[in-house]
Amino acid sequence: MDLDLFLNDLQFHSDRVNPPDWEVNWEDAPLPYKLYRHLPGTLLSREIPFSLKDSALYQELDLNTISHFLWYVSGLTQYSQTSLPSDMDGKTETIQSFRRFAPSGGGLYPNELYIYLKLKELPAGIYHYDVAHHRLLLLRKGNFDYFLNKTLGNRSDVSNSFGAVIITTQFWKNFFKYHNFSYRLQGLDAGALAGQLLEVCKCFQFTPAVHFQFIDQAVNHLLGLKEQEESTYVVIPISERQSIMRISDCGEEISADEICKDIPLITLETYERSKTVLQFPAISQLNESSLMESTGTFCTLKPQQETYHRKPMFVLPDVKSLDVDLSRAARNRYSPEMDFISKEVTIYQLASLLRETVNSYFYTNDLDRENMENPRISLYGCLNNIKGIPDGAYLYDFSSHSLIQMKEGDFRWLLQTGMSLSNVNLHQIPMCFHIAGDRSHFKDSLGYRGHRIQHMEAGMLLQRLLLTASALGMNGHPLLGFDVNNCDHIYDLAAADKTTLLQIPVGFHRPKSWLTANILG
Repeated sequence: MDLDLFLNDLQFHSDRVNPPDWEVNWEDAPLPYKLYRHLPGTLLSREIPFSLKDSALYQELDLNTISHFLWYVSGLTQYSQTSLPSDMDGKTETIQSFRRFAPSGGGLYPNELYIYLKLKELPAGIYHYDVAHHRLLLLRKGNFDYFLNKTLGNRSDVSNSFGAVIITTQFWKNFFKYHNFSYRLQGLDAGALAGQLLEVCKCFQFTPAVHFQFIDQAVNHLLGLKEQEESTYVVIPISERQSIMRISDCGEEISADEICKDIPLITLETYERSKTVLQFPAISQLNESSLMESTGTFCTLKPQQETYHRKPMFVLPDVKSLDVDLSRAARNRYSPEMDFISKEVTIYQLASLLRETVNSYFYTNDLDRENMENPRISLYGCLNNIKGIPDGAYLYDFSSHSLIQMKEGDFRWLLQTGMSLSNVNLHQIPMCFHIAGDRSHFKDSLGYRGHRIQHMEAGMLLQRLLLTASALGMNGHPLLGFDVNNCDHIYDLAAADKTTLLQIPVGFHRPKSWLTANILG
């Protein structure tokens, strides 16, 4: 298969990547979480605090703290029932689902969360966070500092951390619905989950170090994964209040074959509700081509500079940092559809939304040789009816806290006609944001792995945008069913060698017609 052609179609002609006769078999759908069998488990505390602003709750690193931390990162937060409009015979369809704080395409949650943990109350080892039962399952007992240090190319000192979170993707969990298009969703979903983790770390005063580069076979071997079904996307060592990232070269090259000999293979039993699991050869081939087999393939990226001459610039007003209660913002976050209402957004609300979103985005990672100076992804937006800002398409320049006008005009009709579903009325929305990135997905430096890294970074920025919007009393709806070529044309992205990765309408909304119940807390 021509992977370059596939990725090009995935980005610019998404209708070509799925079979025209594809039908979703809802009766044989997988569970939205992974279930292991016959593993020792530790139940976590269900007395979850409704606020994370009281630092006295997590002064001591113990199992209780980890319980709160994991639930706010990836726990089941709500059970919801949503009534859909009546059809011709007057019947109303009700959809039931479990919700989490980070969004996921179709609410399918293809990502799993594992944690290497070193606590006094538990045996040191590799655990799976069992979302369905809010507990930890022990996969492998032992101290794996040395193993993980080598796997990460010695770029973090895991021995100075209390553990590491590992986020994986189970391919079937959303392939069953979205077929090959699920490949884009998997990276975005992993990024949104990682973005939620980084925000929760701030509340607990933890210091994370994000590793997009690692020896894949070694990490998958450590977790006992079947690589054709599930693979690791990101590894995040976490320490208490001190940085463990080393800004240096990897040193001596380490290979997958060499490191996997250090620990035995484990075979684990899981339960899969789907009776028929189809093959996904395109995704399997892309995943295999994205794997890193040795630390010799690790690299850093040069900081990117964006300069736009002779473009109108609108300096936004200086605003104070928002005093955000993450727990409240996360609980109030959801994706409105036809619930958006036309309501004025002030220039001060816009300024707060943009500054808070981008300022909170900077994080320690293994792609930047120095501290992160310039994000590899950009935030654009089509703005309407905001006093002091002419209707138009803009780029947000975080360094000057300004909007650079790419084009003047009202683009809502063009954006509306480019949507594959009419589930959002863009004429009710004052801000339609677009996250854009390198058109080649950094293939020259990172190979095919660059595509999923870029989408993870887009997902991380997305989660910050959604949480900030929620803190301001608004919400956003992430969309992938849009005409990428339309958006690229609006912002002249091809000339800048960029492309649109995600569309997010943001605005005020009426309460949604659904019933919800908190699961814990």
